[in-house]
Amino acid sequence: MLKLLIDENFDNTIIRGLFRRNPTLDIVRVQDVGLSGKDDPTILEWAAQEERILLTHDVATITRYAYDRVRQGQSMPGVIEISTDAPIGQVIEDVLVLVECSQAGELEGQIQYLPW
Repeated sequence: MLKLLIDENFDNTIIRGLFRRNPTLDIVRVQDVGLSGKDDPTILEWAAQEERILLTHDVATITRYAYDRVRQGQSMPGVIEISTDAPIGQVIEDVLVLVECSQAGELEGQIQYLPW
């Protein structure tokens, strides 16, 4: 099962729904690890060091920094971009499918957009 890092402004309703469906998920929030207010490159670096996939609603800047890491040959375990106007139930299902069915390292260098 994949390990996740949840971006600072991520919808807590989704997080609660994920834990209700699968309480064994390995999820930490940016706030939980002292990264509140840090810039995107710092968050992506921490995620890479901890081998965690970043879940975010930030389509404006994270994507660029994630691809910068890939171009520079740096580790980028993956980013899952989630639309803020997507139905919450569908988002929870899609995230669970990705997390529970993917192998470690499978999303390396990739950005996935949900809902599909």
